[in-house]
Amino acid sequence: MANSASVGAYLHIEGFDQFHQDLFDRREIKKGMRRAGKLVAQRAQLNIALARGQGDYPVNRTGTTLQSIKFKVSRAGFLVKVAPYKTSAMKEYYPAYLHYGVKQGRRLQPLAPGKGRGKSNRRAKGQRAAALAERAAGAWRITPRANYMEDALQDSKGRVEAILRSAFAAAIS
Repeated sequence: MANSASVGAYLHIEGFDQFHQDLFDRREIKKGMRRAGKLVAQRAQLNIALARGQGDYPVNRTGTTLQSIKFKVSRAGFLVKVAPYKTSAMKEYYPAYLHYGVKQGRRLQPLAPGKGRGKSNRRAKGQRAAALAERAAGAWRITPRANYMEDALQDSKGRVEAILRSAFAAAIS
């Protein structure tokens, strides 16, 4: 379970790098990207629905997370992004909280007037670092969950590659 911001769910198709983008029929590429995006989005929804909280996946209680998983094809058509998007049913974008987790305790607040040192009311040397270390070592309020989007791409990697290879081959002729 990766707890850092990374592009772990990235797929690159070899063999078409030497061609310039203008040589491809963009309609065919976009059609292939839509098919690949739909496949990965459906697989991610299936991962959450069937896991029922097992394997560090989030629990599907209301279905809001399932409905928020969508794909978007870039304007040029050479990129598809599959992700959970914020919907009107969500008050906050909580898939981020599920992926990265939430630590117990609150953020460090400014000192009350007269509690700090000097005119600027600052903390004593090392006090801020100690308070931050204490919070970092604390328990999780919401534990980080597994990246179901990355797993969906890895599960359907072969089919996605086949779809995109055929789309690129059809678009170049």
